[in-house]
Amino acid sequence: MRFQAKRCGVQFSPQSIVLIYEDTEIKQLRKRIIPVRNFFKDSDHITAAENLKNHPRHRDYLEAVSQSQLEKLHIILRDHLQGFSLEHSLSSFHLDPDEDLNKLDDEKLARKKGQMEELFERNRTHRDDANFVYDLEVDFTKASQEKCSWDEDSDDGF
Repeated sequence: MRFQAKRCGVQFSPQSIVLIYEDTEIKQLRKRIIPVRNFFKDSDHITAAENLKNHPRHRDYLEAVSQSQLEKLHIILRDHLQGFSLEHSLSSFHLDPDEDLNKLDDEKLARKKGQMEELFERNRTHRDDANFVYDLEVDFTKASQEKCSWDEDSDDGF
């Protein structure tokens, strides 16, 4: 791989993906501005990200950039076209453990699920990892426990 992506971002005017990458042959950091064409406020961010990643002109540069990262950048661009602020777009990627996911629409729910899956994979330990422990037992202390009728022991023998 000749081009190693270092940072990725968006530019709102004109709509572009900004890529900071290292050219490994000459060991130099470079900047590439990739225009995002035919992308509107009702466009599908997944399809647009796939088309950009598979474009012959940009394929080599975007090889090291994950599909999910490109999708996030397209979501930010689309939110801007819809009139949302950058802060609003970035906050939609924040995982709040107290947020009621039942109240989200399908697209936002899919976005949150994707983030949770990404976080799970990042924290997951595999068998080949040095700190992998088979049959790990953890004792969670009960600091404050609410009493519920189904938690109480009964004399039924169950």
